[in-house]
Amino acid sequence: MIVTASASAINSPRKPCCPVTRRLPCASPGRCAILSCVCKEGQRRFEATAELVLCCRILPLRGTSVQQQTRSSDFDTDLLIVGGGINGTGIARDAAGRGLSVTLVEQDDLASHTSSASTKLIHGGLRYLEYREFRLVREALIERERLWRMAPHIIWPLEFVLPQSNSPRPAWLVRLGLFLYDHLGGRKRLPATRTVMLDRDAIGRGLKPGNPKAFVYSDCWVEDSRLVVLNARDAADRGATILTHTRLIAARREESGGWLATIADAAGTRELRARALVNAAGPWVAQVLGTVPDARRDRGVRLVKGSHIVVPRLYDGGHAFLLQNPDRRVVFAIPYEQDYTLVGTTDESWQGEPAPAVIDQAETDYLLRTIARYFERSVAPDDIVWTYSGIRPLYDDHAADASAVTRDYVLNLDTGNSGAPMLSVFGGKITTYRKLAEHALQQLARFFPAAGPAWTADVALPGGDIVDADFERYLSTLTARYPALPAPLLRRLARAYGTRTERLLGDARTTADLGADLGGGLFAREVDYLRDQEWATNVEDILFRRSKLGLHVPAGTDARLDAYLASISGSARGGSPVH
Repeated sequence: MIVTASASAINSPRKPCCPVTRRLPCASPGRCAILSCVCKEGQRRFEATAELVLCCRILPLRGTSVQQQTRSSDFDTDLLIVGGGINGTGIARDAAGRGLSVTLVEQDDLASHTSSASTKLIHGGLRYLEYREFRLVREALIERERLWRMAPHIIWPLEFVLPQSNSPRPAWLVRLGLFLYDHLGGRKRLPATRTVMLDRDAIGRGLKPGNPKAFVYSDCWVEDSRLVVLNARDAADRGATILTHTRLIAARREESGGWLATIADAAGTRELRARALVNAAGPWVAQVLGTVPDARRDRGVRLVKGSHIVVPRLYDGGHAFLLQNPDRRVVFAIPYEQDYTLVGTTDESWQGEPAPAVIDQAETDYLLRTIARYFERSVAPDDIVWTYSGIRPLYDDHAADASAVTRDYVLNLDTGNSGAPMLSVFGGKITTYRKLAEHALQQLARFFPAAGPAWTADVALPGGDIVDADFERYLSTLTARYPALPAPLLRRLARAYGTRTERLLGDARTTADLGADLGGGLFAREVDYLRDQEWATNVEDILFRRSKLGLHVPAGTDARLDAYLASISGSARGGSPVH
């Protein structure tokens, strides 16, 4: 069915202009996006006008693919995407916005593995210059400011201090690398690198005495698991079906073209016919290939484990540190959740099948030694508040050192004998996910000639349609609208949901209108929103992936939350949220 305009937009005389992309006004207040779409029936061009002071979206005709609009089809979906990490959800969003019908299956929760276990940075990757990864660094640097504009509620600038104490690299070489870093990617909003003397600048407080020279450069922070969920949410808003806790059991090409896939969830197994298959399973990419009898296996994946520790705050200030170790590896120390410092990552080769990863003693010792090398405050193993680990599925370039394995991505298109396409994703990093998705759709373009053009470069993610990407100004507006709600609660909600905070809060005036407080300011209304709109089904989804409230809430919150989820499970929905 076609999504109708919100009540606030019904008064506008404008109607959906494009029968293919279905431009519709949305309910999010803010500046007009001045977007455009191209109608495939006559190639007429339409633009939103300043008369409609609303953000505009491009939405496909729900349940109907571009191919199905021109002729009848026996296919259930155009694209079947396997994997609910950042690459899978990014491809789903891009494809759905081009008018393709999309079904995404994820065996666990969205972002339940690699995509929630990153260092949580949108960055070019300064250290990759050392390995001459110039193309990757340039692409990532260009994407850095673009993603910040798309989602300023979950992405924001962060200064990094790079001390020369204990540096295995001469200062001139580091400064040369930072000069390239400043100029490779068309930096516009972030400040340029500067040199500081740590013994004279407050930015050095908390560090042990040593070589006082340091460099300060800028990248961006990202709430990584929320970035994944917002891409999935946007894909669903544009017609995609998102199925969590659903596994691909088998897939085979049909002689007549297309794919016959068997998928399974708690309710059982069923078959689904798709025109194309996208293997974005991350660490499980090889396992998915194993379900396809005639799949090409001429590309490999190198599994590398990365671990992080969270400790009580090591220093004052909102800046981060990039710390150089004698083995030439680098470790980040980043302000985290107000009260803590995030320290990581490690790089350890992973042997065997992919599985949930946990930090080992050697990794813990390595990170604690790094802290002891640089910071005045001592940290013992018992001081560690939380750890997390993930397996990165890097493209296997046969590098001897796990730290030197390329972070670039490779897309492998396999059409088999029947011509049914399967696109497998090897490698990648969170910063380049949008460009990877764009390249993936370019690879598949010849199989979907009626699909729309690339569109994601300048369209905000859900909640990111903040005027001038000015989060603090938006927060002031939100606070004025809800003056009786606690300021810390409003800031947390705005950081998580952006402009969609108003959908969550609705007509609430006080916290009493938000339902039961399950602990630490987590109210029932927010849990309902996460369940209905963001595929959250259990305590871990809510406390450690949709948020990091698990680090803050009082004892007993998890039990109360679990009981509340059980009490509402009778009305739980499966698959994609209600559109």
